[in-house]
Amino acid sequence: MARQNHNIPETETNSSSALVPILVDPIAMIDEELPTPVEAPIVSSYNDQIRPLLDAIDKLRLLKVMQEGIQLPTIVVVGDQSSGKSSVLESLAGISLPRGQGICTRVPLIMRLQHHSDPLPEFHLEFMGGTVQISEAHISDAINQVTDDIAGSHKGISHTPLTLVVKKNGVPDLTMVDLPGITRVPVHGQPDDIYEQISAIIMEYIRPEESIILNVLSATVDFPTCESIRMSQRVDKTGLRTLAVVTKADKAPEGLLDKVMADDVNIGLGYVCVRNRIGDESYDEARKEEAHLFETHPLLSKIDKSMVGIPVLAKKLVQIQASIIGKCLPEIDKKINDKQAANISELNKMPKNLTSVPEAMSALMQIIGSSVESLRKVLLRGEFEEYPDDKHMHCTARLAEMLNQCAQELQKSSENNYTDNFLMKEIKVLEETRGIGLPNFLPRTAFLMLLQKKVNEISASPVQFLSDIWDYIETVVIAVLMRHSEHYPQLKSSTKRAAQNLIAKRKEMSVDRVVEIIEMEKITDYTCDPEYMTLWGKLMANNNVFLDVMNNNWKSPQITFDGFGDVEVGHLRFFPNIRDQAFDIKMRITAYWKIVLKRLVDCMALHLLFSVKSLVNRDMEMEIVNELMGPHGGGLEQLLEEAPSIVVRREILNKRLKLLKDSKEVVAKVMDIIAINAD
Repeated sequence: MARQNHNIPETETNSSSALVPILVDPIAMIDEELPTPVEAPIVSSYNDQIRPLLDAIDKLRLLKVMQEGIQLPTIVVVGDQSSGKSSVLESLAGISLPRGQGICTRVPLIMRLQHHSDPLPEFHLEFMGGTVQISEAHISDAINQVTDDIAGSHKGISHTPLTLVVKKNGVPDLTMVDLPGITRVPVHGQPDDIYEQISAIIMEYIRPEESIILNVLSATVDFPTCESIRMSQRVDKTGLRTLAVVTKADKAPEGLLDKVMADDVNIGLGYVCVRNRIGDESYDEARKEEAHLFETHPLLSKIDKSMVGIPVLAKKLVQIQASIIGKCLPEIDKKINDKQAANISELNKMPKNLTSVPEAMSALMQIIGSSVESLRKVLLRGEFEEYPDDKHMHCTARLAEMLNQCAQELQKSSENNYTDNFLMKEIKVLEETRGIGLPNFLPRTAFLMLLQKKVNEISASPVQFLSDIWDYIETVVIAVLMRHSEHYPQLKSSTKRAAQNLIAKRKEMSVDRVVEIIEMEKITDYTCDPEYMTLWGKLMANNNVFLDVMNNNWKSPQITFDGFGDVEVGHLRFFPNIRDQAFDIKMRITAYWKIVLKRLVDCMALHLLFSVKSLVNRDMEMEIVNELMGPHGGGLEQLLEEAPSIVVRREILNKRLKLLKDSKEVVAKVMDIIAINAD
């Protein structure tokens, strides 16, 4: 870490790593004149009540509970550059802070002020996990040096906070966060977007509802034009959590009373007007001069005494701070409990760290068992509570949709436009199968030829359907396996490969099965389904109308057949010797084809259900075990090698739980104190 040399001797820190030179001279501290004890701005009894609350919040901040998304009540000090912000903080703390041209505060400075009964004050800095003791004379230099270490030696800023602890007789018990002063124009060495960077830090601290905004305004400017007012109004439109401090009252007393009474900028917590310390005045002298100013000045003396002076400001801040802490503690306690429960739940869901082969075998069986049970739910029983919003995983519904679509496509592909060249296909087949025999004899060969053509026309569709079905099942099976083995990434490749291999086998078996069914449909014409005769009888009822049109040339050749719609039959008058046979065979093949399609779809559905059930109940477990124990599986030993991501996640959760446990103890203790005081 880069350091500036301030020619100050180094001493020890309570941090394990060397952070910066210790900016304290023990001899100088002894030689320094001890400050005369003064009365604190707030009575000691009130400080004693506030201190436990403030200590609790400070401990929570040190524990970094805010990293868990739990906001802490905080007084955030904001103001435009040169508004007198540093002077106000110096007056409250009784110390000197960095001064100079441009932005002096370049990191969030958390100031913890503690009334200290010991006449010898104590000061130290806390940052980056370490603590550095400093002397009062070197506070400004120490802050500058550590700021350079955090934000660089140029004019840049940083979000990393620095804490200054001031234990001194006479200071109010307060914790405040001082932020960089707002500037719009970069000075030499500052980035062009300095305003945006400062705005981002300020908004980060003032946006939470738990933050109290201490807005420092100069009496010499119009309040509505102050950038700090605009920022605070963005997050606190009603001003209910904004307190304004008006500095430099002695520089612009004219009209100040009207400005604070009119409250054109919605300052809900009120105004406090103060006089800045001038030159080499001591803080006691400055306070006396301030009191004299507001007592005797012809204009400033008209401002109500509850609105003037650093002591009034200190008292208001302590009271506001106590109030907001008291209100926030129950909610903080609830949030800690909720976070703790969520982290415990996540930790319990994580896999046990396996240390032996028997443990690995047990874990493997558990993964397989839970995966198989999930597959039974989604593929066989239609239970989707594990995937309520993922319709892709509602498998029984999706399989039924796909099967219905296949049936519709088969039916549509077999229609072949009945109204186009009606009976001509049948006539050509009958002519090709004609033999020596009776003219009205219906050859079975003709029926089989027509049947084979129709089967060939749709033969690709069932094969494609089963291929698509198994592709879909593969995505479901792999999704379930990956979900149940997510904590064991070393298992994922083996289980995925096992699923792919098994489904590839099942797909091949299904395709072979449907091809076999299609071939069987080609070689014979058989059914015991009585619906065939019923359908054939209905279709043959059209025969009388057909014959009437064929035997009367003056009748319209357009006929409406039940089951066929409007059909043009005029061309059939040229085939008197064969058209009756063609009509008969057409009706037979139409009736039989409905039986064929129904039988084909039913067989595919039954085969599919049987195959899926066998895959889930019998084959999946064996396939995964064989794959894992095979030459490319890696064996059970791979389960003993926990994934780095799991190790890191477990460590993070344990650290979070410790943080939350410690935070809960802090909150519990202070809430017990509150309860005792209430009694």
